[in-house]
Amino acid sequence: MLVLIVSFTFGWFQLFADEYKQLGKHTLGGAGFISNFLLWRESGYFDNATETKPLLHLWSLAIEEQFYILWPLLLAFVWKRKWSFLAITVTIALISFSVNIYFIRNFYTISGNSTAAFYSPATRFWELMIGGLLAYISLHKPSINSKYKNAQSFLGLIALGLGLIVINRYKAFPGWWALLPTLGAFFLISAGPNAWLNKKILSNILFVWFGLISYPLYLWHWPLLSFARIVEVGSLSSGIRMVAILISITLAWLTYKLIEKPIRFGKQCNAMTITLLVLMAVVGYMGYFCYKQDGFNGLGYRNQEKQEFLNYFENSLPKQKYFTENEIPKKYRFECEFYDIEKEREGNVTRLPLTEIDKSCFERNTAFNKAVFIWGDSHAEQLYFGLKNNLPANWQILQVASSGCKPNINIKEPSTADYCDQSNWFALKTIRETKPDVVIIAQESGHNIKSINQITEKLKSSGIDKLIFTGPSPHWTTNLPKIILRKLWINTPNRTYYGTDQKIISENKFLQNNFIQSDQVYFVNLIDLFCNYDGCLTYISNDRKTGITSWDYGHLTP
Repeated sequence: MLVLIVSFTFGWFQLFADEYKQLGKHTLGGAGFISNFLLWRESGYFDNATETKPLLHLWSLAIEEQFYILWPLLLAFVWKRKWSFLAITVTIALISFSVNIYFIRNFYTISGNSTAAFYSPATRFWELMIGGLLAYISLHKPSINSKYKNAQSFLGLIALGLGLIVINRYKAFPGWWALLPTLGAFFLISAGPNAWLNKKILSNILFVWFGLISYPLYLWHWPLLSFARIVEVGSLSSGIRMVAILISITLAWLTYKLIEKPIRFGKQCNAMTITLLVLMAVVGYMGYFCYKQDGFNGLGYRNQEKQEFLNYFENSLPKQKYFTENEIPKKYRFECEFYDIEKEREGNVTRLPLTEIDKSCFERNTAFNKAVFIWGDSHAEQLYFGLKNNLPANWQILQVASSGCKPNINIKEPSTADYCDQSNWFALKTIRETKPDVVIIAQESGHNIKSINQITEKLKSSGIDKLIFTGPSPHWTTNLPKIILRKLWINTPNRTYYGTDQKIISENKFLQNNFIQSDQVYFVNLIDLFCNYDGCLTYISNDRKTGITSWDYGHLTP
């Protein structure tokens, strides 16, 4: 509750209305222990970056609380019927783990991606059941783990170490990977206090001290890092990260001493419980009210000019106001993609592809004697509007491009399960059948010379004479409108390097230096078109709002 209140108060002074509205919803989720379900429903192609959600970390507490509510009830049920506690524990663990693996392997089910496996309690309870199994062994079958204590502790340490090294955001998690930290913890605890590693290393006073403050440290660390990233509009320097960590440790120690210990070990338990419940209800309603009031959008204390600028780019689901008012679906040609955006607008994200796209996307029209084909993801879609307005009248534009789907030539058959596989298969099929005069291939990032060469050979063998590969458009460390609002509002420059994603610029330089041009294959350097020694274009003409070059991290405005 302390962290919720402090975060909510800080947000009042630092967040824009759309950000504060989201924080209100997450405050309600934290107070009601349903954060995992709210975050699950938010996930999708148009979701905000996880780093800009100060209460994101409360998803795990929500799952724990859901477990701690259900588990004692189940235990009582099992106890009264004198069923085997061990059998129930193992059965639930196996079912939960199997559901987890199923979701990871078949990530188009239920939620549409592996987010379901991450946030669903059904796919996470097995991790807690591992602890239940250890409790049963310790209480009733201590002989099972009485031997090889040192080996157990070192095995646990190795498993945890491997988890730290190999698990990252690109791994399908939890899946099989979650066994590393879970079994690592199991073996370390199972080894007991007399194992050499536990006794000599983990019983060190410094480790024990961090263990005591670990719960408030968990609560404090993420809001501090997240708010720092929001305020700094982008990646944090190592210095800021260190300051945030030191502050979180200090706050954790103060919270442990002044709040956690007095509440846990103080007197007047019944009165304290009632007080905490009432306060939690108040905090939850506070978040709900903020959400329903759209983050207090339009309130006098906010800078009205800034708020109007921000409202212009408001694009939250389901309305997607910016998309609607600027006709982005038409100008990006959403009728040519297999991603089901309507499902996301309904809060039911899915990877299941649409059954069909508009025929104008893939059928040659005899009224045109030339054709260009656009293939890739949304960064290919963004090229359509400019091409449409600038190509000669005798050119037809064909297009198969889907949000989040990089070009892939290794799809050999249609897919009813994954929209990216279906999009790439259908694009290759259309290229073979229509034989366009030019194919343009574009993607958000991750350009790879080997992949480019493979695509080139594949399309040449299909009879394509001209290929154009585009490099990435300029990327920003957070949404460009937010960078302008927070850091460049007064005398907004037409060009700046502040907030540009230097990794993308480096990637583009490598691509440019290693791309082999020919009469058939061309490279278009988009970053060179937008950036020079003074920086990358922020807006054109005289209006920084309607002339802005990107409405988010890197998609080009029409």
